[in-house]
Amino acid sequence: MQRRDCLLAGLGLGLASASDALAQAAPRLVRVGVLRPTAPPVSLQDPTYAGFPNALSELGYREGHNLVVERRWAGGDPARLPALAQELVQAKVDVIIAVALPSIRAALDATSSIPIVLYGNFDPVALGLVRSLARPGGNITGVLIAPDGTLAAKRLELLKAAMPGQTRFACMVPDDASQQQQVQEVQAAAAQLGVELLIFKVQDKQYSATFDAMAARRPAGLFVGAHTYFVRDRVEIIALAAKHRLPAIYEWREQVEDGGLMAYGTSMRWTYQRVAAQIDRILKGTPVGELPVERPSTFGLVINAKTAKALKLTIPQSLLLRADEVIT
Repeated sequence: MQRRDCLLAGLGLGLASASDALAQAAPRLVRVGVLRPTAPPVSLQDPTYAGFPNALSELGYREGHNLVVERRWAGGDPARLPALAQELVQAKVDVIIAVALPSIRAALDATSSIPIVLYGNFDPVALGLVRSLARPGGNITGVLIAPDGTLAAKRLELLKAAMPGQTRFACMVPDDASQQQQVQEVQAAAAQLGVELLIFKVQDKQYSATFDAMAARRPAGLFVGAHTYFVRDRVEIIALAAKHRLPAIYEWREQVEDGGLMAYGTSMRWTYQRVAAQIDRILKGTPVGELPVERPSTFGLVINAKTAKALKLTIPQSLLLRADEVIT
């Protein structure tokens, strides 16, 4: 072979090797569907909605690079969820994150093959969504917000501890059948604590009317139910609680950062990271039905001292000492 031919052959081999290396380095495009019963937020940068993509980015899945997030919102109308779940199936997503019980049921009805990662605050075994937490089976696993039940009893206990001597409290939940377990838990806790509990169900974001109805009954404080709607609408709810001078306890630290009085629960960041970790394992070949449904094991009490001062509420020192964080 002549020298020129050798050089061309070597160049060809070099280009082929470079092409192979680029092909190997090219990231696989991953499609993740997110199904929610709520309306879209004002900004996708809201931490409660950016949480899943941000957690996935920490594992190397970045939107605009190797990740496409197919978002579907039911706008508060659960009847739309089945059609939206079918859209995700037709989009050929690799995995579906189903937020809240109605979304999970719709996703399960839509596909028996695409992996589903549930995210919510309920008992998936009792509801028949999984065979067991350790081995859920089928095409579903997930991350729970609470270890057992909904933490409703503990939240009401802490709210009463913030106002010793008070005996009438309000509980606000969506007019949603999936909230039955939470309502039962908080009612049982109220009976044990010896307090009167007034249940208010919100319909179609009628927060202002609901707070007016509460004010007429003069409760000492407010238990804000754990629900994705109330996280989405937290700014409006917190403002109304301040307007009506109602000390309130919430689900997430982020609600206290935005001006709520108290929150007790796990870390929203932890739950997002665990969802991302499960998706990563699924994409790397672990059968979804063999991934245990995860539950949090650590919880935190956060108190906003500025809000307490604005409400002219003196939080007992004993409760402040129990807090994991006091925002000043």
